Amino acid sequence: MVAVVILALGLLGLAGMQAKSLSNDLSAYNRSQATQLAYDIADRMRSNVTVLANYITPSPSTCPNNTNPCTACTTAVLTCTPAQLAQKDLFEWNRNITATLGNGATGTISNPGGAFFTVTVSWDDDKDPVTGDLNFAMSFGP
Repeated sequence: MVAVVILALGLLGLAGMQAKSLSNDLSAYNRSQATQLAYDIADRMRSNVTVLANYITPSPSTCPNNTNPCTACTTAVLTCTPAQLAQKDLFEWNRNITATLGNGATGTISNPGGAFFTVTVSWDDDKDPVTGDLNFAMSFGP
């Protein structure tokens, strides 16, 4: 009887450790995805340096709908201006943030001064609206 109780407690502990492991695994996956998304927009900005100011998003931006604002940038022959390309890049970036990190995930790009930009990706890691969201931030220079 005592052995059964000890075995049951051990199995409950094992189940708890497994659940915590899965939670940490998802958290690590989300962090790596946020890192990739931040580097993605940084690379897009570096390839379109003539209109870097067009990438700045002073407040968290989300993808409000699934309509690309610049269809001229999606054809085989690019006929869009650098400003339109920046608009398309932001649309695709925000869509990728939402698709990868879930609804409510946001991205911001700021230029606090000087030649460096800060990219921040925020998401709700624990799906708890009470606790604060996690974020990944990086600074880079074009």
